[in-house]
Amino acid sequence: MVRSRLVAGLAASVLAFGLAMPAAAQEVVLKLHQFLPAQSFVPANILDPWADRIEAESQGRIRIERFPAMQLGGKPADLVDQMQDGVVDIVWTLPGYTPGRFPRTEVFELPFMVRDAEGASRAFWQLAQSDMRDADFKDMHLLGAWVHGPGVIHSARPVARLEDMAGLKLRAPSRATTRLLEQLGAVAVGMPVPAVPEAMSKGVIDGALLPWEVTSSIKVQELVGHHTEFPGRGVYVATFILAMNKDVYEGLPQDLRAVIDAASGEGFSAQAGRLQQGADAPQRQVAADRGNAIVTLDAAEAARWETAAAPVTAAWVAELEAAGIDGQALLDKARGLLAQNAN
Repeated sequence: MVRSRLVAGLAASVLAFGLAMPAAAQEVVLKLHQFLPAQSFVPANILDPWADRIEAESQGRIRIERFPAMQLGGKPADLVDQMQDGVVDIVWTLPGYTPGRFPRTEVFELPFMVRDAEGASRAFWQLAQSDMRDADFKDMHLLGAWVHGPGVIHSARPVARLEDMAGLKLRAPSRATTRLLEQLGAVAVGMPVPAVPEAMSKGVIDGALLPWEVTSSIKVQELVGHHTEFPGRGVYVATFILAMNKDVYEGLPQDLRAVIDAASGEGFSAQAGRLQQGADAPQRQVAADRGNAIVTLDAAEAARWETAAAPVTAAWVAELEAAGIDGQALLDKARGLLAQNAN
């Protein structure tokens, strides 16, 4: 009888202890959805290490399930809504995939703004915190904000002078680049990165604006034979965000939020930009090894392009002013942060 009472007492204690365990000790499963194949540079070298760090530093209390290449359905332009609607918890995407929804982010996508992705990514994060967190990003929790290395024109025919752009059908990644291409005499065709190979192979487009880093994963070097670079500042960059459902983030225990915060933010954003730009050179070499023609415009020719592109920036400032946003102040602040964070 004594033994029975002892066993019963131990069982009751174990049950009570289990019921009393804090919710913070339970596993949190977060779904991360994005548009590139898992083996592509950003998922493999930026998103996975970020998620792995959070899992390790949370001692397994956070598990991040990764869904590449839109495995959970929808199109890249749907990612922000999927996150905000709670279909997924975290997304990596381009604000440019939803034109007009994140107007302030476009300041970094204006022509000839960025030379160095690491410094520009740090500047983007800083401006996002000061001017976008309660505006463009008010309905989400921002984890990272960065840009890729200077963009390149990849085309089926040579582009060595401004006049060579006339009639060229090129993929545009954002609203700012659509306007840029049109201003330069080309035909802009908006589409996400995964759609580029098929569009090129079918002749829907003659080429694309892309950073070198992503080219091999979508076989650009095999589909076109010409590549045009710019000295100094790139003709364009695109902005990226890693963002989390706000309610899900705020519903986490404070210590788990601290783990996520430690892996995210300005340092993470700067590192992501540095890593992406660092991946440009190997992919450029792939094109060179294939015998593709790579042209780097000289300073005088590049200056002609900058002059021709200037109306795009002026029109963007005017558009923001009409929407009640001080576009010129935002542009000046972005340029100041770029200079301040230059490497």
